[in-house]
Amino acid sequence: MAGYVDGFVVPVPKKNVKAYLAMAKKIDKLWIKCGALSVMECVADDVKPGKMTSFPQSVKLKKDEVVVFSYVTFKSRKHRDAVNKKLMHDPAMIKMMDEDDMPFDGMRMIWGGFKPILKL
Repeated sequence: MAGYVDGFVVPVPKKNVKAYLAMAKKIDKLWIKCGALSVMECVADDVKPGKMTSFPQSVKLKKDEVVVFSYVTFKSRKHRDAVNKKLMHDPAMIKMMDEDDMPFDGMRMIWGGFKPILKL
């Protein structure tokens, strides 16, 4: 079992899903190169707005967008911190961050680190 997980919830315009996937493939390969254990990219298939909270509400989803949920696994939080530091200093990642053509609104992305408490 992974000892630490970074999770992401991203609103992606439906017309940009292919562009998002192309970008994700590049970044996910870099995460693995830098030492992450695994990466998963998931597009919403059965995600409805809730009465109080929901994935769509959390990112202020617009009608022409879809929610993407992603996660990266690590051995521990210390391992995650080292991998992410290495990732942010990788020349390929720096180049991607300098490009101004993100296929989603990064200001509405939600992310955070999680310590697993149960896996069956």
